[in-house]
Amino acid sequence: MKILREYIAPVIAVIGFLIALAAVSARIFLPSDMAAPAPIEEPTAIPKQAQLLTIDSTVAQNPLQHIPTSSV
Repeated sequence: MKILREYIAPVIAVIGFLIALAAVSARIFLPSDMAAPAPIEEPTAIPKQAQLLTIDSTVAQNPLQHIPTSSV
């Protein structure tokens, strides 16, 4: 158990940090248009699935009022 704590766990942590550093540093090599943040645009139409997921305004104002209670 001592070997795991002193040698293996720190190596795994260092490898994890190096992978994260490589992933973040990879943005340098992307084309300039891909390295920029995504543009924010107004949606032209809401898909039908998204309409089903929208929250009713009364639920958004007081969400606890619409929680169903079970009769036990």
